[in-house]
Amino acid sequence: MGETEGKKDEADYKRLQTFPLVRHSDMPEEMRVETMELCVTACEKFSNNNELPPTRLPPTSLVSLQSAAKMIKETMDKKFGSSWHVVIGEGFGFEITHEVKNLLYLYFGGTLAVCVWKCS
Repeated sequence: MGETEGKKDEADYKRLQTFPLVRHSDMPEEMRVETMELCVTACEKFSNNNELPPTRLPPTSLVSLQSAAKMIKETMDKKFGSSWHVVIGEGFGFEITHEVKNLLYLYFGGTLAVCVWKCS
């Protein structure tokens, strides 16, 4: 019985880790949902050991994070106009100037943070 409970807890943990947790957003609801879906898609598409701490990430994983950021930026530029910026990673702080109603900061996969903002 303990083994079954352990598997259930592990499945619940994995499900929670794949759900994006929005820390801050001032985007309109429709834009926020589209951006969240884009971030999740990009992170999943280019995931390659993203669960490791940044000091242990192999060089291919860093390239994967860069590829995910590039995909998000290019898609946002096409959908919502130019001058979008994207940062993806773990353990970073930031202070930015952004246009009103054009900021999304979320966590995905537990500790992987994604910050998307527009500044022209």
